Amino acid sequence: MGELTDKIKGNVNEAIGKVKESIGEHQGNEKLAAEGEAQQAKGKGEQMKGSVKGALGDDI
Repeated sequence: MGELTDKIKGNVNEAIGKVKESIGEHQGNEKLAAEGEAQQAKGKGEQMKGSVKGALGDDI
């Protein structure tokens, strides 16, 4: 995948994670809140991956 694709996937995962975390906290559902936090972390990782690809080229 290319730089832009990774960054988009990262943004989507972060946004969904924030929603899950918020709903989980609002409903007192610790499992859902934790899933949201994990998904946000995954999204940040994907964004970082996209940034590295952008700096080094998409061939990595």
